[in-house]
Amino acid sequence: MSEKISKDTVSHVASLAKLELTDKQLPYFTDQLGNIMGIFDSLNEVDTNDVEPTFSVTDQINVMREDVADNWGERDQLLKNAPDVADGLIRTPTIIDESGD
Repeated sequence: MSEKISKDTVSHVASLAKLELTDKQLPYFTDQLGNIMGIFDSLNEVDTNDVEPTFSVTDQINVMREDVADNWGERDQLLKNAPDVADGLIRTPTIIDESGD
């Protein structure tokens, strides 16, 4: 059995996921995460000694096409329609804020 999930752990995981939990929500989600981890603990009780490892659940094999850009002539038109361009590249908003706040 794994150790009990603490409120501090849930708060830390929430901050990593950029979630804000209220003091009222924290006990609820602590219990929920503890229950989920308990389900994983129950999997440790399953005897898998004679079970072959599974790498794929189907016998289908991915067929990949060659990765070749065939529309280079449209680049200028694409950049002309982009909302923000710098040095010939499309600028996008920052998704991951690493400022530490």
